[in-house]
Amino acid sequence: MCGLSGELRFDGAAADVDAVARMADRMRPRGPDASGVWASGPVAFGHRRLKIIDLSERGSQPMIDSELGLATVFNGCIYNYRELRGELAAQGYRFFSASDTEVIGKAYHRWGVRCVDHFVGMFAFAIHERDTGRLVLGRDRLGIKPLYVTADTTRVRFASTLPALLASGGISGDIDLVALHHYLSFHSVVPAPRTILAAVRKLPAATVRIIDADGSSVDELYWHPSFARDPAYEGWSAADWRDAIGERLRTAVRRRMVADVGVGVLLSGGLDSSLIVALLAEAGQENLATFSVGFEAAGGESGDEFSYSDVIASHFGTDHHQIRVAGNRLLPAIESTVEAMSEPMVSHDCVAFQLLSQEVSRHLKVVQSGQGADEVFAGYSWYPPLAGVERGEAVEDYLRVFADRPHGALEAMVEPDYLLDTDVSRAFVATHFAEPGASTAVDAALRIDSTVMLVEDPVKRVDNMTMAAGLEARTPFLDHELVELAAACPPKLKLAAGGKGVLKAVGRPIMPVEVIDRPKGYFPVPAIRHLSGSYLDLVRESLSDPVAKARGLFRAEWVEAMLAAPNDNRTTLGANALWQAALLEMWLQTQGVA
Repeated sequence: MCGLSGELRFDGAAADVDAVARMADRMRPRGPDASGVWASGPVAFGHRRLKIIDLSERGSQPMIDSELGLATVFNGCIYNYRELRGELAAQGYRFFSASDTEVIGKAYHRWGVRCVDHFVGMFAFAIHERDTGRLVLGRDRLGIKPLYVTADTTRVRFASTLPALLASGGISGDIDLVALHHYLSFHSVVPAPRTILAAVRKLPAATVRIIDADGSSVDELYWHPSFARDPAYEGWSAADWRDAIGERLRTAVRRRMVADVGVGVLLSGGLDSSLIVALLAEAGQENLATFSVGFEAAGGESGDEFSYSDVIASHFGTDHHQIRVAGNRLLPAIESTVEAMSEPMVSHDCVAFQLLSQEVSRHLKVVQSGQGADEVFAGYSWYPPLAGVERGEAVEDYLRVFADRPHGALEAMVEPDYLLDTDVSRAFVATHFAEPGASTAVDAALRIDSTVMLVEDPVKRVDNMTMAAGLEARTPFLDHELVELAAACPPKLKLAAGGKGVLKAVGRPIMPVEVIDRPKGYFPVPAIRHLSGSYLDLVRESLSDPVAKARGLFRAEWVEAMLAAPNDNRTTLGANALWQAALLEMWLQTQGVA
């Protein structure tokens, strides 16, 4: 929906309004419709707005509620804002807009930091209390909306993107060595609160941070599903689970149609996005706009899945847009894609999302997307082998298929100054698997994937790439009530039928079976998976740039060996190892990190 920024000073000085404005301006693509900056003594807020709910100026931000003494900036959507507005109005609150932003402020006044328990949606917000000087930052349960923070003894600054924070100035470019280890070892996932830059942190998902006027702060984790069996569902049959999950998903899809503008669907042709279309059609949605993207083939790999998306579009009679990306558009798009990344993300489909989002934003401001179903309903290949493993013994099995490379392999790849003696990525996974809850090894894997990997890879990817085009993506499979129910569902029902069995059972009566039973696919971008020509030249230039050489991150002999055989070295899950290294350097250079 938007981009937010802000600063709170602890040293008695006035907030740097120019820095806050620079942060907001850096996020112009996230909010092309309007902008605003507000300041009062030690605090300043900035905002860029994408108008989706309450299109009038009354919905502008920063939103100042003089009666309650609150200032609010917000990014996202509260899907149940109308219900909350009615509840708050019944308790005497008076509203001056029709926006969900105002509902957040009044909900905070009524319920304090536990207002988040009442919100159904995706959100990151900042609220400042005039009378106490307190600043409150909050983030949604699944981390769908981002919030980055940098702080020292004199002030805290925050923004919806890391590049926006860098635009404020004065942030060190030192690399966080633990984050680097995760990036190179843990499928490029850097768990919160770390980022690749030591001076920048991200507010973890499902967290509220209360920062007092003197700079002291405390975090509250307000949601943490256990992924254990719930006695309330004891005795449920497979049909009971199918029906309950189907109804919860219907609710999730319906909630994400809340908008004062049109809402479409990103239709990949896979089960997840196709099921969204099927459920909307079942609910009577007509003339639904759907969008699919495809690229030219390369390296013997097809660049589209139109054969499947066309089946769904034809079956349900959608207003379908088949977007074919010419080969000459892909290379220039890499630069803008890297620029849009809040953190380096190695997945080749970032470019696909970026180009797709640019085209879709010509038609709509809001789409639903199928991200999250694989992590929530066990759609990945590494879950079935864990079914017969004791949870305490599952860490190695999980890492064997998910980790990019063993800890010892980093010595040949990375210069000594950037190496750690300890395998921090393995330790992170082991600690997570050992937490209470998670009845089985599969549950433990689903928990870490849903609450960590999902947040730091697919969800971030979709937010960054869609919002860079002024497009809001909504993810019904990440409805927190659906996730809670799925977490309690026995793993065998999710692993059935080759993965996502319970979702496939929901879909069979209402959508074409050839899409349900098809092999699992991805957003294919073959030219990046199979580096050659201009794409290989781009990689070579990024790793040989004087800035890269001065940084001295990767060993020269490793880079030379990779460039000599650019497509022969892949991570465990098939990513191009050379691209992974080059992407990190591209991102650092693009963001001006020396």
